[in-house]
Amino acid sequence: MRGCVRRSRAILAAAALIAAALPAASKTTGAAPQRVVSMNLCSDQLAMLLAAPGQLISVSDLASDPRMSPMADRAAAYAKNTGRAEEIYLMRPDLVIAGTYSGTATVAMLRRLGIRVETLPPAESLDAIRAEILRMGDLLGRPQAARDLLDRFDADLAQARSPDRRGRAALYYANGFTSGRATLAGTILDAAGYDNVAGDYGIATTTPLPMELLVMTRPDRLITGAKWPGQSRGEAILDHPALSAIAPAEGQVTDRDWVCGTPFIVQAIRSLR
Repeated sequence: MRGCVRRSRAILAAAALIAAALPAASKTTGAAPQRVVSMNLCSDQLAMLLAAPGQLISVSDLASDPRMSPMADRAAAYAKNTGRAEEIYLMRPDLVIAGTYSGTATVAMLRRLGIRVETLPPAESLDAIRAEILRMGDLLGRPQAARDLLDRFDADLAQARSPDRRGRAALYYANGFTSGRATLAGTILDAAGYDNVAGDYGIATTTPLPMELLVMTRPDRLITGAKWPGQSRGEAILDHPALSAIAPAEGQVTDRDWVCGTPFIVQAIRSLR
């Protein structure tokens, strides 16, 4: 406990020294921010889609991971951050964009140091995605770019959505979790024309589903979580022979287009069709 307290005091002292050595970061004045840092994978994508040239100066290190980011190539043009307050402060941002669940200690420290920090919640529905596009446009002072992106998203979505119901599908992840309709994955399933078997058991969010119940539902399509070899023993359940026996011809894995509520979910919907 004493060690943790000492480390916390050391971090705060370092931040205080930085604040004393450098001029205070600019506050929001109504003008468009000029030095924007994103520290969340999902806000990274929206910021890269909407920022003016030179406006976005840093994205999270996850933005460069092709397993998680559909914009990994574009992210190479930006400085990377690992979500630490000290490194972000030294970038001299006038706006930091974080996720609701981004490091709360980092967000709190940046705000204490006078940095403007805005947080975006996870977008789990089509309406939430639309709202986040518009909000990012407002944060960046780019409302017209956001409206243009929203128009493209709605047009692409109209083409990708299935006009007919295509059967019953199941989502199954490491440790036996599934996702219901009130999740981003559930939204993708619904837009692709599938009924989510999680609804059979009253599941609306993400929660464990015993494999026995999954097998008994006999879904027409099975979508499993992507496996990262060597990362988690919980992924072993995805190799169970019962899963390959459910819908072997229709097996599919969630990928980077399923991770964030952005216009890239259109590609995930298309992949199911």
